[in-house]
Amino acid sequence: MRPIDLASRSGVALRRALQGQQLRRVTNTRPYSNGPLLPPTYEKLYNKYSEVRRVLGARRLTLAEKILYSHLDNVEESLLSNTNNGSDIRANANLKLRPDRVNMQDASAQMALLQFMSCNLPQTAIPASIHCDHLIVGEHGADDDLSAGIKTNREVFDFLESAARKYGIDFWPPGAGIIHQTVLENYALPGLMMLGTDSHSPNAGGLCTITIGVGGADAVEALVGAPWELKAPKIMGVKLSGTLNDWVSPKDLILHLAGLLTVRGGTGYIVEYFGSGVETLSLTGMATVCNMGAELGATTSIFPYTEASKRYLKATRREQASRNADALQSFPGTGAAEDAFFQFKADEGAQYDELIEVDLSKLEPHINGPFTPDLATPLSQFKKTVQEQQWPAKLSAGLIGSCTNSSYEDMTRVESIVREAEKAGLKPKADFYITPGSEQIRATLERDGTLETFTQAGGIVLSNACGPCIGQWKRHDGVAKGTPNAILTSYNRNFRGRNDGNPETMNFLASPEIVTAMAYAGSTTFNPMTDALTTPSGAEFRFPAPRGLEGPETPFEQGKQTLAVLSQPPDPSVRVAISPSSERLALLEPFDPFPESDLTGMRVLVKVAGKCTTDTISAAGPWLKYKGHLPNISANTLNTAVNAETGEVNAAYDYDLDPSQEKMTIPELAQRFKERGQAWLVVAEHNYGEGSAREHAALQPRYLGARIIVCKSFARIHETNLKKQGVVPLTFADQADYERIGAGDEVETVGLYDMLRNGGVGEVKLRVKRRRRGSKIGEGEVVEIPVRHTVSRDQARFILAGSALNLLARGG
Repeated sequence: MRPIDLASRSGVALRRALQGQQLRRVTNTRPYSNGPLLPPTYEKLYNKYSEVRRVLGARRLTLAEKILYSHLDNVEESLLSNTNNGSDIRANANLKLRPDRVNMQDASAQMALLQFMSCNLPQTAIPASIHCDHLIVGEHGADDDLSAGIKTNREVFDFLESAARKYGIDFWPPGAGIIHQTVLENYALPGLMMLGTDSHSPNAGGLCTITIGVGGADAVEALVGAPWELKAPKIMGVKLSGTLNDWVSPKDLILHLAGLLTVRGGTGYIVEYFGSGVETLSLTGMATVCNMGAELGATTSIFPYTEASKRYLKATRREQASRNADALQSFPGTGAAEDAFFQFKADEGAQYDELIEVDLSKLEPHINGPFTPDLATPLSQFKKTVQEQQWPAKLSAGLIGSCTNSSYEDMTRVESIVREAEKAGLKPKADFYITPGSEQIRATLERDGTLETFTQAGGIVLSNACGPCIGQWKRHDGVAKGTPNAILTSYNRNFRGRNDGNPETMNFLASPEIVTAMAYAGSTTFNPMTDALTTPSGAEFRFPAPRGLEGPETPFEQGKQTLAVLSQPPDPSVRVAISPSSERLALLEPFDPFPESDLTGMRVLVKVAGKCTTDTISAAGPWLKYKGHLPNISANTLNTAVNAETGEVNAAYDYDLDPSQEKMTIPELAQRFKERGQAWLVVAEHNYGEGSAREHAALQPRYLGARIIVCKSFARIHETNLKKQGVVPLTFADQADYERIGAGDEVETVGLYDMLRNGGVGEVKLRVKRRRRGSKIGEGEVVEIPVRHTVSRDQARFILAGSALNLLARGG
């Protein structure tokens, strides 16, 4: 890869003036009769919207439906098939969609690009971007960490940049920023639809953009120009009223909702915010709420287009985009009816499948965790809860920033209380880390003196990258692995072991200002709204209510030009950089197709107890280096899963060939099964695959020989990822049947092959021959377990072909 500090970026100058690259020809507008001008993207959106109105008539539509349905490949086919002639679209229609663009972070982009390369196309069918944000370890500070990250990951960055040049994909180099913040600043626009290979891609919903987190195979579908399929989500309305009080931030709204709905409460829904309270929120505050909508299991989240949206577009040098949005909303079309206008808000009278009302004036700060983002505790009750649960009273570290909370508003609110603490002679008692979300944010905070305030207080400013939020954190505070300790972060996710690899680190999620105040106290029982600290002079100090600015008084700084986007037309002469001897990158071999019969002779590899997230199935941290090498990364498959039958972590037994039942790891047994050609399945509980849009959590089991996952329920992204890789996701018709199947059982399917051949139509059962379990069950007992599926016609074709990629590569 080119040295970052000396980079020469051909083609950048032509685009630097226009930060909204998704409207690649935004100036190529065409005039309508006597109306305003629309750029091509909005022209297409409006034409599709007119079709939607023709098909659905006067039906009242939510904002999410307007944007989603206006991206359909064939409006009539999607909205009128299996929907009672359009009356029951939600949860029934299979929407075939045409996204406007795809955005990929470096860890997931590797596998997505390897799959795209297999299709032998000269360029992507729609605009796309690559963001190098996941592979930089947070340790000493921005400059040192970035240099070390580039040195360690040069091979991967070279591959990503060469692929970007070859296929005409925007390339954001390491240090440029976290994907979600960079997308918000440059690509998100009202009314667009994007796919992102990361579960927190819905961040862009704060700018009225439908953005859905997907796996790499889904991204490849869009990149090759195929329609992307989504089961029509239900719509959950969240009506906001009132105004946030002093210590309360938009982060507290989503922390409150996470506690209310749990990590499964939004599954199958788009969460749409509306009401008078929306107008009181900043654009970046709305993005924070949408970002953490992933913690509800929601398909995506979205806010209307507001005055704050316009101010943000102006601050990010995209005033033309704001004018374009206004032009679309004012374009009258062919009729004078109100529905002839595309409005970035729900129709009056639109109905929601579920409605929640929140008075922002009554919210208080929340702290969520540990180990799950939906364990919500109001700040006023947190001290008591810490004491009752015997959680650590000492705070080891406070970490603010990340893709969730690194806005100018967030950071200036924190700055306001840090300045007051500094005046009183106070320093943070816990380690204090700050992660800017992008180079634009970092440069602006540096220009306006905010970063200097943090560093003078003893804070460590990390690189513009994910860092500790995703496990890329090397601690130097003497907390040994296995030692219980507490940290507070303004991040979005806090699964066990996620941040530092220590399963006993308790990560509590809160707003940046709450995290910072508690870092000064060094205690988890401190309440900055009511409690006081003692200054070096013995005086009593109370934090004032935080005060920040929605955005800078002058436009955002663009930062170092060496960290600007590399944007250029596709160049077929570029050779994609992959060494045949690489341990980090490997070309993909096609998966074998589904047998021309039902599956027989399968074995249950392991029965998993409790939460089984994508972190559990495919851990990040040190394994990130193998994201482009499927054989190597497969060695971590399910390596933190809990064996339901023994209570052990990462323990499995070969009941067929090992009479002594010698313990081995789960991936070791999976590899043994692969080597002897033994197909297998996993049995699990609720919300299997919760968490990141980590395609490897589907790829790795498939590579090792998995054919089926059967569980009580799935997380949406992961269920789709499994289908795209040829693994059949099934759920128990009766959840009590989880108890009737276990590790080592022999399984055959009944009706599965016919269901797939019939395009997803048909019932499926599992015939289970149970192994001996003590004296309770006789060896050889056979039980039949009815299961359910959500396989669509196209997904059945993917599974029969062996994977979606197999089908796409042959033009299917």
